[in-house]
Amino acid sequence: MVQYNFKKITVVPNGKDFVDIILSRTQRQTPTVVHKGYAISRIRQFYMRKVKYTQQNFYDKLSTIIDEFPRLDDIHPFYGDLLHVLYNKDHYKLALGQINTARNLISKVAKDYVKLLKYGDSLYRCKSLKVAALGRMCTVIKRIGPSLAYLEQIRQHMARLPSIDPNTRTILICGYPNVGKSSFINKITRADVDVQPYAFTTKSLFVGHTDYKYLRYQVIDTPGILDRPFEDRNIIEMCSITALAHLRAAVLFFLDISGSCGYSIAQQAALFHSIKSLFMNKPLMIVCNKTDLQPLEGISEEDKKLVAEMKDEAMKTVIGQGGEPTDEAGVLLTMSTLTEDGVISVKNAACERLLNQRVELKMKSKKLNDCLNRFHVAIPKPRDQKERPPCIPEAVLQARAKQAEADAEKQKRKLERDLENENGGAGVYSASLRKHYLLANEEWKEDIMPEILDGHNVYDFVDPDILQRLEELEREEGLRQDEEGDDDFEMDGAELTPEEQAALAEIRKKKSLLIQQHRMKKSTAESRPTVPRKFDKDKEFTLKRMGRQLSALGVDPTAAIERARSKSRGRKRERSVERGDEIGNDAMDVDEITPSKKQRRSRSLSMARSRSMSRPRNEFVPGEGFKDKPQKERAIKMFKKSANKRNKDARRGEADRVIPTLKPKHLFSGKRSSGKTDRR
Repeated sequence: MVQYNFKKITVVPNGKDFVDIILSRTQRQTPTVVHKGYAISRIRQFYMRKVKYTQQNFYDKLSTIIDEFPRLDDIHPFYGDLLHVLYNKDHYKLALGQINTARNLISKVAKDYVKLLKYGDSLYRCKSLKVAALGRMCTVIKRIGPSLAYLEQIRQHMARLPSIDPNTRTILICGYPNVGKSSFINKITRADVDVQPYAFTTKSLFVGHTDYKYLRYQVIDTPGILDRPFEDRNIIEMCSITALAHLRAAVLFFLDISGSCGYSIAQQAALFHSIKSLFMNKPLMIVCNKTDLQPLEGISEEDKKLVAEMKDEAMKTVIGQGGEPTDEAGVLLTMSTLTEDGVISVKNAACERLLNQRVELKMKSKKLNDCLNRFHVAIPKPRDQKERPPCIPEAVLQARAKQAEADAEKQKRKLERDLENENGGAGVYSASLRKHYLLANEEWKEDIMPEILDGHNVYDFVDPDILQRLEELEREEGLRQDEEGDDDFEMDGAELTPEEQAALAEIRKKKSLLIQQHRMKKSTAESRPTVPRKFDKDKEFTLKRMGRQLSALGVDPTAAIERARSKSRGRKRERSVERGDEIGNDAMDVDEITPSKKQRRSRSLSMARSRSMSRPRNEFVPGEGFKDKPQKERAIKMFKKSANKRNKDARRGEADRVIPTLKPKHLFSGKRSSGKTDRR
């Protein structure tokens, strides 16, 4: 958890803005009207209040600045030395001291002038004392203007500092400039540190975070350090020295064995020995970077001796932590940030060394005994000599076997990247996208695909043997025509009896007639209008013809003809059943089919529309839903009675034209009390 958040420090205004803020607040928050006719005690209180309020605002604002800026003696030594390197702690303390002195001076000025205001004898005297008090306070603030500007610059710079927790798991990267430190932190974390091919690209500390064994580690990238006396190092180098001196971290000393950074291995070894005192009690690892340019085995014998000496110094840290002297695997590591070869192994080794060291420190602490007293490890004793192997279901064993086979298959299969490296690398090897096609014949995979033109395959229309195949097709078609003779199928009449031959002739005649009618309809159906039946000149569909056809089929056509006539007849006045219409009864006897509900409804509606209005309203008609005539009269009477009230209430409704009263009398008449004239 980060203990110091410098981004929350309040903005420090300059001297002029400071005065404007306080005086405008005093003007807004205190009374502004006073008369010479007031009692002298009231006038004194008025101006004393202004002086006290101004002093309190100055005091609060200055106290906020003093409290929010960190005190170098109270914070972690890493941050204390870092602030000293960046800002010079003497100037920093001096600026805060001037702010504190100004706060005390303003309090003293306010106290003195309040004492004088208690004995002011007139409005003019009190006002003059108030002006003098506020003027002296503002003068004090203007005098500390440079200190306020200096603290504001420090605040802006501190807000840009990385959030480093000195107590968490930390990996520190150090070395000469341009040896690959920033490239490494970009590879293992999500940090985005600028990488350029020249020295001192990194000018401050950068922080990234990575995970190892479900634990979070912070990785700090430090600026490059040069091998020169301590007094000659600049601020950028001193940031790295401060981090190495105060942070409990695993140190990765980067070594460029290729010499492309501009410094030889001897110079880098000299830097290592000059700052090795900062590596005490810290896990130290030597990382040989840029092995893609120069492998570790290819360096000279002198350089190998220098690397071996640095390795021996790093082994001392392993022995100091209680490790074995033979454990050399995690001390000297090689990698290449360009090809990412060995990057993850370096990260894992650093995290593992740091984790082991932190565990050892906790094991040596006094808290361990308190924790062990609360732990009990139960070890069961065997009850007999019988072996009891674990019971694993057969399905689980089969699934494991399949998984093992799949893993082995993955390991055997070569990736496109491996094939590319084997066949000359990028630009030489071209990956085939067709070799995984699922085709019936494996030889088809490398066939040249046809070109597409206007949505068609060009190769579908190009054939070198097309003329020969055309002749074969024509010859085959001619042979088939000679064999078949005619396309139409004709049944041999010699096999049929005379009656069947007559029926066949009738069928053929009927078929040809239907084909002709269909062709005529098909050719003229779109342009021919629909002709009403009364204009049917050919009289194709008549009642007589229908009667003849039904009689030929052995069906009595009377009922169908009467029904067709009743439907084609126009609407006329029909008499009711009570009047004894015998014709209607005869028609009902003929039409034995019961009409459906929809037909009955439409027939009743048409009857109601065609009925003359001369019939009395209370006349009883069967089918209207009433039992008899008195019931219908009572229903009509109830309807009129209910409509009376509705009509009476609806004389002026929403849809009617209404001219409302523009000036209601109860609002514009009579005497009004004070404050009631808003409607005029």
